[in-house]
Amino acid sequence: MNSTNERESFSERLQQALKNAHYSPDSPTRLAREFNIRFEGRPITVHAARKWLVGEAIPTQEKLRMIAQWLGVPADWLRFGGSETPGTQAEGGASARFESADVKLIADLQRLDEHHRQLAREFIRMLVRLNHQPPLK
Repeated sequence: MNSTNERESFSERLQQALKNAHYSPDSPTRLAREFNIRFEGRPITVHAARKWLVGEAIPTQEKLRMIAQWLGVPADWLRFGGSETPGTQAEGGASARFESADVKLIADLQRLDEHHRQLAREFIRMLVRLNHQPPLK
């Protein structure tokens, strides 16, 4: 496969993964914003996101792994394709995709001192346990 076809095929898979994750594949601005709040490295520009969406470029491996994690698809499928479109990736039964609010919550958690972070973790664990208990009769 030549490099033009590779870029176009990547673009199609990226757009499909965005649709499956309920994001618009037509908004490079939103793609750049959502990517940048999750990526710890240097932020991307809207122009770079547009190039990914229209098949003019493929992100670096590090960026590609972050996109795959965010959208809940295997990184190798996103980069190279495969026989079928994957659903959301699950690890331990939980979706690997994070919403914007989840990322912001984690950032808020990191701003707390260690004592309050531990309290927040215990509270979340308690909520998870309560959520998985059968209802009382």
